Amino acid sequence: MSGDTIYALSSGAGLAGGAVVRVSGADADALLVALGVGALPEARRAELRVLSSGDGPIDRALVLRFPGPESFTGEDVAELHIHGGPSVIESLFAAISGTGLARHSEPGEFTRRAFENGKLDLTAAEGLADLVAARTDAQRRLALRQYDGALADLYEGWRALLVDLMGHAEAEIDFSDEELPEGLKAKTYARVAALRDEIVRHMDAGERGERIRSGFPIVILGAPNVGKSSIINRLANSEVAIVSEAAGTTRDVIEVQLNLGGFAVTLSDTAGIRDARDDIEAEGVRRAEQRAADAALCVVVLDARYETVPERIAALITDDCLVVANKRDLLVGSDVPVDLHREPLLVSAATGEGLNELLERLTEEVRSRLGGSEAPLPTRQRHREALAEAAAALAQVPESAYPELAAEEVRLALRAIGRITGRVDIDEVLDTVFRDFCIGK
Repeated sequence: MSGDTIYALSSGAGLAGGAVVRVSGADADALLVALGVGALPEARRAELRVLSSGDGPIDRALVLRFPGPESFTGEDVAELHIHGGPSVIESLFAAISGTGLARHSEPGEFTRRAFENGKLDLTAAEGLADLVAARTDAQRRLALRQYDGALADLYEGWRALLVDLMGHAEAEIDFSDEELPEGLKAKTYARVAALRDEIVRHMDAGERGERIRSGFPIVILGAPNVGKSSIINRLANSEVAIVSEAAGTTRDVIEVQLNLGGFAVTLSDTAGIRDARDDIEAEGVRRAEQRAADAALCVVVLDARYETVPERIAALITDDCLVVANKRDLLVGSDVPVDLHREPLLVSAATGEGLNELLERLTEEVRSRLGGSEAPLPTRQRHREALAEAAAALAQVPESAYPELAAEEVRLALRAIGRITGRVDIDEVLDTVFRDFCIGK
């Protein structure tokens, strides 16, 4: 199927002034001819042509050609810029299908072909997907850096170093009877240790990259009827959660997506935490506590009129959480909970008092945890797993009793790094051996 010519709508669906249909494959030019464009336009030059089928004209379109390999996919590519009405698109698709020259693409098939033809590595392909899905400025910047090759360049540098180290390790095995550079083993192990330390530091930043890409998780916790749902509705500026005077209205986790300071945030409302009165509420409480364990930031909501904080709620209050006392409009005087050992942020979901300050505090927290360095960050679990595998292998190199075992650990690290970008080329090791040690002299 990889040899088929494919087509798809590459712009958004729905009513629009314009739409772009992309074609890729060996029959791209033949398809244009079958659609009645006449003489093929010059490469990379947009020309206005009439597209037609056996039923007559379909639309006037801008037609562009990108002959391979100088195209996105590396194959012959054509783009048809048409009007964006559903009938135009449907008619064009019917005409393309009727030619028998192309089939509709599978999801991600254009990008996959670009990878298979060496136009993108896997991290760039992932960056492209993230760029299309980006909802915030931080997500866009992270995805664009990855698409432009920042992550691939870092991993390629590590891969090249591992190839070099692999060559040294293989030389120690294959040419142990030859005169090798003095101190080669110690220098190799020092370089291995330095690279492992760099990989570990990079891995430590991986959670930040994943949270920028997928959303920083903030969980709102508290006892029933303290106003958690009212607060999340205020913050979201939408009625996303049911609000009732009856305690225990929220039984499941309710999520809302926010943009705070240019960062994507997933804000979760949870069931009130107390001794459950039935199995459904017990499951809701369990899910709330699980979300608290997995959250990047917990917001514990109290009733500002508490004289004491319920024991199960007090157990949730840590140094890293944000404590909010709701219903400040019902306070008499300035009394607040006395056993917190900290001053909570006073708000009123009913009047809106303090909600702007709460948003500012949340934004500050997100910026402080996700902002900072523009260094490339791993953005997916598969990156972190491969990096962990490489680091673990490199940690074993100095512990290896035989040079063969040390070489195998370096080889495992090399393959793990290569899997991230989709490039594993062990044959390069031979070039390093011949270049550095002049075998056969």
